[in-house]
Amino acid sequence: MNPSYTSPVPPLAEGGNDALANADLVPTSEAQRHWRWKDYAALWVGMVICVPTYTMASSMLDQGFSWQMAIWLVFVANCIVLVPMLLIGRAGTKHGIPFPVLARASFGVKGASLPAVLRGLVACGWFSINCYFGGLALHGLLNTLGMGLAAPAAGETISDSQFVCFLAFWALHLGFIWKGLESVRVLEVVAAPLMIVASVALVAWAFVTVSPAQIFQLPAKVVEGGPRTWAALTGLVGFWATLALNIPDFTRFARSQRDQVIGQAIGLPLPMALFSLVGVIGFSVSQILYGKAQLFPDGLLTQMGPVAAGLGLVVILLANLTTNVAANLVSPSYDFSQLAPGRISFRTGGLIAAGLGLLFLPWKLLATSGGYLFTWLGGYGTLLGAIAGILLVDYYLLRKTELNLRDLYRRGGEYEYRKGWNPQAVIAFVIGVLPCLPGYLAVSGVVDKHSVPPLLLSLFDFGWFFSLAVAGGYYRVAAPRR
Repeated sequence: MNPSYTSPVPPLAEGGNDALANADLVPTSEAQRHWRWKDYAALWVGMVICVPTYTMASSMLDQGFSWQMAIWLVFVANCIVLVPMLLIGRAGTKHGIPFPVLARASFGVKGASLPAVLRGLVACGWFSINCYFGGLALHGLLNTLGMGLAAPAAGETISDSQFVCFLAFWALHLGFIWKGLESVRVLEVVAAPLMIVASVALVAWAFVTVSPAQIFQLPAKVVEGGPRTWAALTGLVGFWATLALNIPDFTRFARSQRDQVIGQAIGLPLPMALFSLVGVIGFSVSQILYGKAQLFPDGLLTQMGPVAAGLGLVVILLANLTTNVAANLVSPSYDFSQLAPGRISFRTGGLIAAGLGLLFLPWKLLATSGGYLFTWLGGYGTLLGAIAGILLVDYYLLRKTELNLRDLYRRGGEYEYRKGWNPQAVIAFVIGVLPCLPGYLAVSGVVDKHSVPPLLLSLFDFGWFFSLAVAGGYYRVAAPRR
């Protein structure tokens, strides 16, 4: 422990707290609580402006949605996920604790490793996806400088030079892991205005180059059975279902509840919809001007001339860096620290996350819009929805927002349950997720869709909502009485 660090909870309490606490997991001190609403708004703008958001609405066109419906669903989904985000975020501000420690109240001091690892692995997947997008932008930037790097050959999803750029962009993140969370705040505050300016510039260029009326005539693709509205909404909610869980990792530094609420409300739903609209505009303009609709912005930028391409690709690199560091390294740094606090610090957890990110193959995951929207977003959204339901019921309905902070950091206390695990929380999680599994296996192509009853296929379309309601409902009834 840092000797200058002061905390409401002694770092080593009776019962051997060294196994459950380190300097990164104990409650924040008064001096550390200096984030204001502007910091949270900048944090969200910095995370929202990224390639996955850019591709969100335009990928829905490929699934049968009109651009108007796609943008509306993006906005509605983020208004929905904002609710649990603000509610769970209040716990971080009130008690100064990160997500894995909050999860100890419901899952047990050891059982919290289950939601922490699941959340951490999802973050590793997203980290890898954003590294891939950043690698593509770096690849395009080097080509604008005359490097002549090769694109993927026929039948390939990534070339050797793109893979090297992927590794280079991955390595860039390690410095922010080493410097810690305050470097993330500074990065977001500096980068957010630049990315807003770049987005406005892209839209202005599009409207000057092509008639707005022509841009917004982009038709939706005709798909069998029509667009799957609820499945898409569930996937869109799942996009930030990750941060809805681990938002205490950030709100624990807030000056007040008002700061975290206002900052998040300003920074999430509307910016998500607006930047998705930027993606639709870029998608349409690339079709009109160059004959091929480009889902990813690097494909458009590299056709706009060396100056525009160079500046735009630098912004993409910055956008993916800010999103990746804040959304996909902070969380697993804390999450993996939960596994062995005495041995895994924030830095070590971040390095573990970065290493695991190399094992994902994002170019395969992003090969189809359906795989991205339904398999990836919908699949992990179902897992995290169940965890959110349990946390919300436990914290608000059962504990009335009161926690025994000392017992969150020691064995044998209120949150010991059975050898550190709360069986009812685990059962609630399984009951919330298991009914959605057949539908997930069918959508992801593991089993034939015709072998799964239509009811179970439809159930997966509501995955996040279903798992949150069922897991939370069971836990409300079966949780140990207090």
